[in-house]
Amino acid sequence: MEGSRQPGTPPAVGHTYVPIPIRMSIEDFLYYEAGVLDDQAYEAWLELFTEDMRYEVPVRVTRERNAEWDVSPTARIIHDSKDMLRVRISRLKTEYAWAEDPPSRTRHFLSNVQVLPGENDGEYQVRYNLLIYRSRGELPRYDLLSGKRRDVLRETPDGWRIASREVILDQSVLAVHNLSFFL
Repeated sequence: MEGSRQPGTPPAVGHTYVPIPIRMSIEDFLYYEAGVLDDQAYEAWLELFTEDMRYEVPVRVTRERNAEWDVSPTARIIHDSKDMLRVRISRLKTEYAWAEDPPSRTRHFLSNVQVLPGENDGEYQVRYNLLIYRSRGELPRYDLLSGKRRDVLRETPDGWRIASREVILDQSVLAVHNLSFFL
């Protein structure tokens, strides 16, 4: 019934919405995180994850129209824990990070953010679109990757933290030379 809805709350269409202040706070967090990545402040970015986090990029597959899945249930391009992300970030500071010398310039664009209650108290499921632009050095070539992210954000005493992230790229064959940058 329209009259029973809280003012400023969108009407429910098949699922429960979270209060607007929480949704806006989560969106602000995601935009901040994108800026931290684009500024290459990787140690600060790592602090935005919980210790028990997981970061996955499954393999996208092309299947017939009504197939049960179009993302591999088992194969992953990236399957990282927080410790693995620490290793990747540390490596970027060494002389062995050839793929990032000179460093990539990235821009993360986020849109169509949907925030839903999570399975646990203080957690929210966040789904949104992602477009990443990357250029390197003085080359006229650039990379564009599009996809969607599925995050679980957890409210902590220090603010929002990413408990899990799944990035599902739209491409089944990636045209980038490497994935040495963070999605």
